[in-house]
Amino acid sequence: MRDVNCVNFTSVTRVSRALVLGGGGVTGIAWEIGLLAGLQEAGVDLTTADLLVGTSAGSVVAAQVACGADLAWMLHRQLEASSGEIPASIGLAFGLRMVWAMLLARRDPQRFGAHMGAMAIRARTVPEDERRTVIANRLTSHQWPDRRLLITAVDAADGSFVVLDRASGVSLVDAVAASCAVPLVWPPITVNGRRLIDGGMRSSANADLASGCDGVVVVAPMARGGGLLPGPHAQAEALRSEGATVTVVTPDSNALDAIGRNVLDPAHRDPAARAGHVQAAAVTDQVADVWST
Repeated sequence: MRDVNCVNFTSVTRVSRALVLGGGGVTGIAWEIGLLAGLQEAGVDLTTADLLVGTSAGSVVAAQVACGADLAWMLHRQLEASSGEIPASIGLAFGLRMVWAMLLARRDPQRFGAHMGAMAIRARTVPEDERRTVIANRLTSHQWPDRRLLITAVDAADGSFVVLDRASGVSLVDAVAASCAVPLVWPPITVNGRRLIDGGMRSSANADLASGCDGVVVVAPMARGGGLLPGPHAQAEALRSEGATVTVVTPDSNALDAIGRNVLDPAHRDPAARAGHVQAAAVTDQVADVWST
């Protein structure tokens, strides 16, 4: 397992195109898949990315894409009534605790992660094994792909940012489960003696991991950052300052209505996926401009 501060991403051999998939719950998974499938049908195939970066919901999609899953089949799965998901919600209490953690962190993002991790460890949730089963059922393969795939998480003990890949010594299921471990909702995932929580506790997209790429498409169900958490647009601007061509795609108004207020509600998978599929037509040209870089 490697922490981000142990990796010099700017020195990595430059690749041409990166696909960054951000967090956004089960509805975010559905919307991302619908969007990717629609773009592929329009002739813009983002599955050809040289680098895939996945955070939380995005880790589920990135792992499947990197493993070669067919987008049409992935979309069909989102439209099925039976999902095997555990219904949950993120309410006002969650937001208030995040704000409290930010106040305690005193402008230190790692301290914020540690405070969220401490609350996650104390929270009463489903058992880890039950959560792992849900994640395993989401994935089409449980083996790391040969393609370059980065999955993000945060150490619950010290708040440090963790980047998991094929060389990290962590199973793909555990990596995705950790990245999706929303604090206070799902249990931290124990990996090599460490307990890890949602990579979205550092950034909703962690698009900065695409540093060094020529063209970057960021697909972000959550358009805004907040407090100590940089949003996808701010990170995209930083990538542009390095010379990359970048576009950020976020849900349009119709997609937001379809997603609903509770991003963890499995009942909204179908409408969210359909909304993403429809939205693809409106963003095809802007995505194609980057993908042809």
